Amino acid sequence: MNAAIQHAWQRARRRQWWITTLLAVPVALAISAVAWRLAGFNAATVVLLLTLLVSAGVATWRARGLDRQWLVRRLNDHPVAQDSADLLFAPPAALNPLQKRQRTHVAAALQARMPELRPRWPRRWLLASVITSLVVMALALGWPRGHNAAPLFPGAAAPPATPAQPPQLRSARLEITAPAYTGQAARVQSTLDGKVPQDSRLHWSLRFSAQPQAAALQFHDGQRIALQRDGDQWTAQWTATRPALYRVVTEPALRDTRLYRLDVVPDRPPVVRVIAPDRSLVLGTPGQRQWPLQFEATDDYGVVATAQLKVTLAQGSGENITFREQTFNLAGTGPATQRRFARTLDLAALGATEGNDVIAQLTVRDTHTPGAQSAQSSSVILRLPSAAEIQGTDMEGMVKKTLPAYFRSQRQIIIDAEALIKQRRQLPAEEFVKRADAIGVDQRILRLRYGQFLGEESEGGAKPPPTSDALPTSDTPAAAHDDDHDHDHDGDHARTQAQAGHDDHDHGAPTDGSAPVFGSATDVLAEYGHTHDHAEAATLLDPKTRATLKAALDQMWSSEGELRQGQPERALPYAYKALGFIKEVQQAERIYLARVGPELPPIDESRRMSGDRADLASRTLPLRALEAPDQAIVQVWQQLADPASAPDLDALTHWLRRNEARLPDPLSLAGAIETLRITPDCADCHQALRAQLWRALLRPLPQVARRNAPDAMGQRYLDALEATP
Repeated sequence: MNAAIQHAWQRARRRQWWITTLLAVPVALAISAVAWRLAGFNAATVVLLLTLLVSAGVATWRARGLDRQWLVRRLNDHPVAQDSADLLFAPPAALNPLQKRQRTHVAAALQARMPELRPRWPRRWLLASVITSLVVMALALGWPRGHNAAPLFPGAAAPPATPAQPPQLRSARLEITAPAYTGQAARVQSTLDGKVPQDSRLHWSLRFSAQPQAAALQFHDGQRIALQRDGDQWTAQWTATRPALYRVVTEPALRDTRLYRLDVVPDRPPVVRVIAPDRSLVLGTPGQRQWPLQFEATDDYGVVATAQLKVTLAQGSGENITFREQTFNLAGTGPATQRRFARTLDLAALGATEGNDVIAQLTVRDTHTPGAQSAQSSSVILRLPSAAEIQGTDMEGMVKKTLPAYFRSQRQIIIDAEALIKQRRQLPAEEFVKRADAIGVDQRILRLRYGQFLGEESEGGAKPPPTSDALPTSDTPAAAHDDDHDHDHDGDHARTQAQAGHDDHDHGAPTDGSAPVFGSATDVLAEYGHTHDHAEAATLLDPKTRATLKAALDQMWSSEGELRQGQPERALPYAYKALGFIKEVQQAERIYLARVGPELPPIDESRRMSGDRADLASRTLPLRALEAPDQAIVQVWQQLADPASAPDLDALTHWLRRNEARLPDPLSLAGAIETLRITPDCADCHQALRAQLWRALLRPLPQVARRNAPDAMGQRYLDALEATP
């Protein structure tokens, strides 16, 4: 195919594309005018864009329809091609000499005289399309409008609003400018609902079908922002500091008073995770000179590129422990939302020697402004073994010297509680209660562990490592018991009793097949030494020491209760008292008591199997009805079951403002209240508010379950007991 034929073919395709486009554009304008009349300027813009895209697609499709077969037919319609146009597109190898000669003759003729291949302009169809579109547009623009119709053009002056012709929201524009530290670009949307970062700057620009006398944004909590008129636009600005529901109110009132929802996404504090080492307590090796550390900090918007590593060196033993702190600045690597910080500590430069503890903790800050939020990693401890521990030949003795180092839990609980109190204003109420509950769980585990020294039973679950607030020195009952093998502290009688008790113990390995738990005294001793049950250990405490330890457990119980309820301020006095009692136990003298069996009262043989129940009290537990929390709100919930009732929505609104912090979705409940306030006769609105209120009500605490009714055999047995004289 020569260049002349190719050029003529392309011109024909372009002519076909323009014919289709010119036929479709008037139709697109007419459809957009109808959409403008029915739904306003925004809808008309969308319809016009879509119809133009469809027109361009159809024109391209029709232009590509002029393919090679069409070209062959079009050329054969002219005598100059002599019905041999198909030879021009056939491969030369497939032609015989006569066909090749004919092909050369046709190509030369077409080169000398190329026929017109472009389709003719459909003038009648184009004129009909334009006239029909103009008629439709004139009808759409000039048809008499009702009272609720909006002006057609954005620049057209809107008439003043009257009670007979109330205003209607014609177009809306919400510009959202997020804080600079988030790195998010400003965006514009045509909807008034949105989900924005906290402290974002919002700018409203509204247009009405009729100009109201005044306009404002009314929020669900009572705040009101006046809209300022600028020509035909009404504008307002607000900083999104909290989630809110709002509506556009005008004078005269709008016909559509729907609620709009703004969800505010708070900036969460960064989260720090320890990558290396893989455990919080690391036992050093003899001659260790370096300690590699690696942390990872994540944040929703970004973490500052530098962080502070606080290294604490603990030296000494017993009551003569000294602390020395050093701070290092670390540079992070990786993206801003997920940075990694690494440092290898030189133990010799820190001054760490045998028997010292090196404690490391990383502090990072995010990019929040003003006032960056900070977070700390969990502490990691490197324990360098002392010379006595290295030279020890008895594994059991080494375990006894190492275990008391864990006894710092009660002090740590106090530190965590005080740190949480300082962060109260920075944390959401739900997160604050969650962290306080986690500290309460630690207090519970610690209380159960100390309770075992009094012979109390555990409440189940894995046991934590022995904690050293209680018995960290050689004055502990376990240590005192073990020291009796080599020392004489309390006389031959005490030593004889202790050794007799030692000989009765089972030194075998555990038989339940469970793996040892790291840091657990019973598991380590069971694997490398010998164990003693806690009831036996309890017999080694004198009454005064037992009473002091019992008082510490009582204070821990009170501290745990306040922490689980999200009140760390109330828990601190109990925690401090518990720590004081534990210190008294540390300083108590060791007293060995003989292991004796329980002294039960003698059995009265005269009353056995006699059926005499004169002195037995009734086992029936009194049941009383609990008062439902938020009784007034329960009454509103009951009233909502009747669509004809008039619940007290004002009281419900005040209750919502007081309890907004504990509700998972207060905006949905506020929206249901406002919807019912506007349409009090709506039955579905009653049910929607009732459903929202049901999820917001507090559930009563579980009570003692009623005993199951006995079966037939059990009932016969009870009847027989009643019939026994």
